[in-house]
Amino acid sequence: MLRLYGENGKLNDNMLMHILSPYPEHRSALTDCQKLVESGLSGRKAIAIYAYESAKFPITPAIDAFELLARNVVQLSARITAYFRGLMHPVHQGGAVFGWEIAHK
Repeated sequence: MLRLYGENGKLNDNMLMHILSPYPEHRSALTDCQKLVESGLSGRKAIAIYAYESAKFPITPAIDAFELLARNVVQLSARITAYFRGLMHPVHQGGAVFGWEIAHK
C-alpha cells in the first residue's frame, strides 16, 4: 500500500520505505518481488500496489521509482493500472491499483 498521508491526515514520512526499501527486514514491495520469484511456488507470479492520491504528493513518481528498482531484481511486465474514485474516507478519496507480472531476471 502506498499512502503518503495517515488515517489522521498527517504526512507519513516512512511510507516510501514500504514500497522502495531494498532491505528484507522492511518487507517492501521491492523485496516482495524477489521473495516471490525465489519462493519455489509454481505458476505465474504478480505484485500489486494500491495507492491513494494526494494533490501535493502524486503517486506516479513513487510507482516509477518502484519499477526502476524492481527491474534490477526481477523481470516486470508492462504496468497495468486501474483508478478508483469516490471513496467516503475524509483523507483517502481516490487512487489507483498498479499491477505487474514478475519473473526471474
